[in-house]
Amino acid sequence: MTDPRRPAALLGGGSRAEARRVADILRKETIGGALLLAAAVAAMAWANSPWAGAYDSLRSFVIGPAALRLRLDLATWAADGLLAVFFFVAGLELKREFVAGDLREPRRAVVPVAAAVGGVIVPALLYLLLNRTSGGAVKGWAIPTATDIAFALAVLAVIGRHLPSALRTFLLTLAVVDDLLAICVIAVFYTEHLSVIPLLAAAAPLAAFTALVRRRVRSWWLLLPLAAVTWALVHASGVHATVAGVLLGFAVPVLRSERAGGPQAGPGLAEHFEHRFRPISAAVAVPLFAFLSAGVPLHGLATSLSGPVALGVVAGLVVGKPVGIMTATWLIARFTRARLDEGLAWVDVAGLGILSGIGFTVSLLIGELAFGSGGGRDDQVKVAVLAGSVTAALLAAVVLRLRDRAYRRLCEAETTDRDGDDVPDVHQAGQSRDT
Repeated sequence: MTDPRRPAALLGGGSRAEARRVADILRKETIGGALLLAAAVAAMAWANSPWAGAYDSLRSFVIGPAALRLRLDLATWAADGLLAVFFFVAGLELKREFVAGDLREPRRAVVPVAAAVGGVIVPALLYLLLNRTSGGAVKGWAIPTATDIAFALAVLAVIGRHLPSALRTFLLTLAVVDDLLAICVIAVFYTEHLSVIPLLAAAAPLAAFTALVRRRVRSWWLLLPLAAVTWALVHASGVHATVAGVLLGFAVPVLRSERAGGPQAGPGLAEHFEHRFRPISAAVAVPLFAFLSAGVPLHGLATSLSGPVALGVVAGLVVGKPVGIMTATWLIARFTRARLDEGLAWVDVAGLGILSGIGFTVSLLIGELAFGSGGGRDDQVKVAVLAGSVTAALLAAVVLRLRDRAYRRLCEAETTDRDGDDVPDVHQAGQSRDT
């Protein structure tokens, strides 16, 4: 049992069950990150090839019924439809973390929550500072506030094989809270025209979906039509349709019912849906969105990056994110007497802060919501998000690679037994574990 008088450990490793679940998520998101990167590279290559016109034609191809404003081009279907799957999984993950995960304990939740809030506020302020005289450009203040968890975890998997699991857990939980903040920002600040009747009508299929999942119904032929109608009505209301994905995720129960054996008898319905839909989100929905959104001509790259919008986005991702996360984490340590978990150092937190500056998927989405699709500022945003995310990934790779080597040397030292007495030499020599 945790001693309440003992100062809380920052970036603690969490429970064993939670560690296993996080490891499973990391494997899936890492594969998704690799597919996301491949899709983005393919889009950039096509958009800058002699066949760029075909790419633009593909993005602007219109399909769907006119009812409920669903006659949309493929780029909009990707942003409003495919990303609803991504946010459905995010909703499941958010609810599970705060109902049954380690974040149900306030002492564990306070650090990633504070870090995520700091990682939103500072980039937004930095963007606004650089765009204070640019008129309509201020609408993009939320672009550099998001973290792309799939992309970030893919980078971490490549460069940080020996890093402590606590760092991966912290990055994942920080990204979960970051997703919640992004959802709130999209719903509140990027809803321009609200139609009340479709929004109220969406409550009926959402209530039916909720009633069915609370009775532990898993039949796709019942749930999928209700989810689709909920999504369509939310889309017609003017609220971004991805919010429907989150609401549907929140409706799914996390804990098993008493009739099914209670919470200790196995995974609940939320975890079941998460296992089913996370691969679809990571391997299909997000890469396709990236493919239809990331393609931007790179001619005039210097001009695109010199504008205040692009500078604000790059500065927010590369500088604002790590500064906000580090500052918030330090403040928690300063005013709660919390300490870093044994074996970790503040440079590890800095590395994760820099890595959180990879803001690809949701940053591109917010950019389209702020400035529309296909305009001059939209192209600037895409170039800036790509440049900022790549820069953050490279800087994080340098910092975390050095830390990975230090942890690898420590691991080797702790397992070396040259004299064959089953006692590691480092313990016999009384060496310190500090790195």
